[in-house]
Amino acid sequence: MSSKKWLVAFVCTVLAFGLLTLAFNVLVDPFGVFGDVIFHWDSYSQTLNPRVGKIEYLDRHCDEYDSYIIGCSSTSSFPVEELDEYMDARFYNLFTYGADMLDSEDFVRYIIKNYTVKNILLNVYIDNGHTYDDPGIDNLTGAMHARVDESSLAAFYWKYLFLDPNYAIDKVRSFFKDELLAEPYDVFDVKTGCYDKRERDAEPISGLEEYEAIEQYSGFADYPTYHVPLKKTAQAMESLVRIKEMCDEAGVNLIVVCGPVYSGYMQGVDRQEAEEFYTSLAEVTDYWDFSISSVSTEPRYFYDLTHFRNCVGSMALARMFGNGDVYVPEDFGVYVTRENAVELVERNDAVFASRPRTDEWTKDVPILVYHNIVPDGEEGATVSMLEGQLAALRKAGYESVTFRDLEDYVYRGTELPEKCVVITFDDGYYSNYEYAYPLLEKYGMRATIFVIGVSVGHKEFYKDTEFVMTPHFDEEEMAEMSSSGVISIQSHTYDMHQWPPFETGGHVRETLLRFEDEDEEEYVRALQKDFERSRSQIEAVTGERVDVLAYPGGGYDILSQWALTQCGVNVTLSTRYGVNTLVKGLPQCLGAMHRIYGDAFPDAGELIAAMKGKR
Repeated sequence: MSSKKWLVAFVCTVLAFGLLTLAFNVLVDPFGVFGDVIFHWDSYSQTLNPRVGKIEYLDRHCDEYDSYIIGCSSTSSFPVEELDEYMDARFYNLFTYGADMLDSEDFVRYIIKNYTVKNILLNVYIDNGHTYDDPGIDNLTGAMHARVDESSLAAFYWKYLFLDPNYAIDKVRSFFKDELLAEPYDVFDVKTGCYDKRERDAEPISGLEEYEAIEQYSGFADYPTYHVPLKKTAQAMESLVRIKEMCDEAGVNLIVVCGPVYSGYMQGVDRQEAEEFYTSLAEVTDYWDFSISSVSTEPRYFYDLTHFRNCVGSMALARMFGNGDVYVPEDFGVYVTRENAVELVERNDAVFASRPRTDEWTKDVPILVYHNIVPDGEEGATVSMLEGQLAALRKAGYESVTFRDLEDYVYRGTELPEKCVVITFDDGYYSNYEYAYPLLEKYGMRATIFVIGVSVGHKEFYKDTEFVMTPHFDEEEMAEMSSSGVISIQSHTYDMHQWPPFETGGHVRETLLRFEDEDEEEYVRALQKDFERSRSQIEAVTGERVDVLAYPGGGYDILSQWALTQCGVNVTLSTRYGVNTLVKGLPQCLGAMHRIYGDAFPDAGELIAAMKGKR
């Protein structure tokens, strides 16, 4: 081949490769700038670059919203659904990674100009005094949409046309391995604009040491030391002045908040610079300050070193809108004006100095579990053993509390007795009615029985087989116990606690864990259908709300936890040994709770020692 032909062939090859790359990037569209006509996967593009992905989404769906939340990534934790209810609005959370006040200004200008906007909630984070118009943001994953910052649209689309094709390849790979819960490549709830925290909000949380021992939370135990200079405060406030002017001119209701900051992070901020930041902010506008309080000193209220949990966002909104049904610490949330701005800084310093006691918002609660109770002389948990333990608990000053009491403590801050215990029985054996129920009445104790729905009333045989089984109480006996106020009936599933030797057919579900070959969505449907059947059965007999479930065999995972929360299950119980630490305002502490087997401690004194965390 002549050199001329070779050159032509080379140029044609390069052009063909360029055209293929262009076509591949447009069709796969990893950043969602060309309409994402094949995958329609907004969460993926928003994860790569929310500054671009969210604007592309809103330009198509802006008629579904009339209000917006704007700020850095911690802003995600202000729950959209609750704001909608408080303000009779339709909010979208337009937060982006590391947003500074210039980003916020650009977004406010764009949405007021192009959308219908009634309300804007702006989260001004302490970091807004640290960074402003940061040139270090990646040109692809951190760049602002050209329609927002009014830069060249041609240059904007050009860079996404000729992307490194690995971006598109990664999207295709991710599409075929995507699962039901959030993955690192699709971390957004598209409809609300918030982070998809279904998994993070389903994970059980208990004692602080246990929490800090988890790898992803280990940073709280050894918090890094660094300095956060606030040299950009003046520029940030200039942007805020322009934001306020735009809102005033457009008749938009602007609400400014300072979200909660973990105390370890604030230790790296100079106190004089912090005072300048907060007092300068008050010179521009009144605002709600949640930055420093007892919440800031509790690691379990944070997902990581810079992001507070959704439940803390709920606390903040409850304070702002006067919702007394939600637990809010007394020192959490101050409405700041020019007149009290200096007092705010002094108050924040006092919080650091006082080192609030965690026992003001935590409570250790043991949960005992029993199963079948047998007559004296037989092997197992005997009548005499149970009576001896109940008598010892009463003598030691313990009061039995219910799961409704635990929910009231966590959700509403209602105090629990100084010495309290929860007593539970699993499976729904007839012996619970015959022996345990009268003893509980005798000693003024209450308990919860978790029934297997399919076994209720089966006093001879397992289901519809000829296999003999231990008798279970029936609906009439269930109703009697429930109406007494001594016994609460809750769910141990309807038919997901199966006994393999007595089952015929395919898979036998001994626990709630998903089978290895079971599709996630099919599993969730099966689990939720089973629970709803269990709930309907119990509520029809007792009239009591069913929102507590004991995991059969203690088996659970994050998927089962999440699936049950979607059904309104507020409390789940495992068979993990230990004493639970409840945290006011933190629903996750009611997940997969620890229990202590009563029959493992025939000696009542040893049982009481175990309830105190001593073995």
